[in-house]
Amino acid sequence: MTELHDLTAHDLSLGLRTKKLSPVEATKAALHRIEAWEPSINAMYLVDMASAMKQARAAEKRWMAGTPLSLLDGVPITIKENIATAGVPTPIGTAASDMAPAAADAPPAARVREAGCVILGKTTMPDFGMLASGVSSLHGISRNPWNTTRNTAGSSSGAGAALAAGYGPLALGTDIGGSVRLPAAYTGTFALKPSLGRVPIHPPFLGRVTGPMTRSVMDAALLMNQLAKPDARDFMALPYDDRDWARSLDGEAKGLRIGLLLDIGYGSAPQPAVRAAVIAAAKLLERHGAIVEPVKPFLTEAMIQGMNIFFQTRALADFELMPPVAQDKVLHYIADWCRAGMNITGAQTMRALGQVMAMRDATCAACESYDLVLSPTSPITAYAAEEAAPGNDVNRPFDHICFTVPFSMSEQPAASICAGYDGEGLPIGLQIIGKRHDDLAVLRLAAVYERLRSALKPWPQPARK
Repeated sequence: MTELHDLTAHDLSLGLRTKKLSPVEATKAALHRIEAWEPSINAMYLVDMASAMKQARAAEKRWMAGTPLSLLDGVPITIKENIATAGVPTPIGTAASDMAPAAADAPPAARVREAGCVILGKTTMPDFGMLASGVSSLHGISRNPWNTTRNTAGSSSGAGAALAAGYGPLALGTDIGGSVRLPAAYTGTFALKPSLGRVPIHPPFLGRVTGPMTRSVMDAALLMNQLAKPDARDFMALPYDDRDWARSLDGEAKGLRIGLLLDIGYGSAPQPAVRAAVIAAAKLLERHGAIVEPVKPFLTEAMIQGMNIFFQTRALADFELMPPVAQDKVLHYIADWCRAGMNITGAQTMRALGQVMAMRDATCAACESYDLVLSPTSPITAYAAEEAAPGNDVNRPFDHICFTVPFSMSEQPAASICAGYDGEGLPIGLQIIGKRHDDLAVLRLAAVYERLRSALKPWPQPARK
C-alpha cells in the first residue's frame, strides 16, 4: 500500500474529495518525512510547521464543508527560496544577503496559496541561482537522496531533493538555464520549464521562468492550472491560456515527427548510460508510431562563451554594488567567476548578447522540422555533492548544462522525465522539447512516455536511526 507521503497530488486530491484522506494527516506525513531526511540531505531553507498545520486544518474544514479552493486545496508543497513569500527573506542562496523579509508573495507563490496548497516551507538554492549545483554559502550543501555523496544539480537544488525524499508531491522551482530540469534529472523526478511568460513571475528577465516540479506529469499539469493564471506584475507574460492542462493530457506518439539530439555541438559528451537511455526512449516512442530522425549539432563555442560573458557581467553588476564585507561572504566559486568579468568592456558584453541571440536563432531553427525533440537533460548523472560544477573549473561552468541552456534562451518549453538509471543506480533525465509556446505538446508526450516506460525504482529511504 502506498505510504501517504508517496501519494501523488492527483491521488491525494481524490482522497480529499472522497474524504478518505485528510489534509492534516498528509501535512503531518510530509513534515515527518522532512524530519527524517533533513539531517542527510539539507533540502530546506525554512520549515514552518506551525503555519503548515494551520493551513492544513483550514483546508480540512473547507473540504468537509464542500468548499475547497481548488483540486489542490490541502496538498503539501515546497517553494524555492528565491520565489518570494510574504514575510520571509529571499536571500537567493548567498550569505551576502541582508535577509530583509519579502513584502508580498511573488505571482507563483500567490497562485498556490490562493489554491489552498499547504506551504511547508522554502527549499535551498546556490548563490544567486548561478550554479547547476547544490552548493551555497548560506545553506551549505544540499545532497541527493539517491546517494548523499552526490549532487542535486541546481539551482532548484532543494526542490529536487525534497521531491525525491517525499516532502510532499509538489514543488516550485525556477529555471534560467536548466534549473528545474537538471535537478529533476539528477533526482529522478519530473519538471516542466514552461515557455517564457506562460507562468507569470516578477521580476521577469531573459529566460527566467517558474516551473512545476513533481513526481508525475499529471501533477505538473494540475499545478499549471494554478500557475498559469494571469498576474499584471509580469510585463513579459503571454496572453492567458485558460485551458484545463490536466484534462488536456491525452495524446499518442503515433504520427509525431520527433528529433533525436545526442550531440549538441558543445560541452560534455553524454555518458554511455545516458546516451543508451535516451536512445531507448526514442526507440520506444518509435515502436508506438513516432517518426524519429537525428538532429544535427548546432551549438558553438562562441555561443556558449557569449552566454558566459553576458551572465558573468550581469552578475558582476550586482556583485560590485556589494560592500567588501558582503563580497567576502559570497561562495568563492561565484565570486571568482564574477571578478573574471571585470575587464570585459561594454562592447564585448553587447557582442556576447549577440551570441546569445545567435544561440536562440540556431536552437529554434534546429527544432523547426519536428513536432518535438528528445535529448539528454544532462550529459552526466549526479557528480560529487561538494563540487560547485564538475571539476570546480570556473572557466568551464556550462559544460554539463549544454543540453538545457539553449532551450531557455530560445524560450521553448522543455521537460525532464526519468528515463532509467546508470550502473550506480543514479537517475537519468530525458529532455522533451517543444516549439515555442507549445507547452501542451511537451506535457502530452511526457505523459505518453510516462505510461510506456519501464517501471521505476522505489523512491529512496532515509537511513534508519
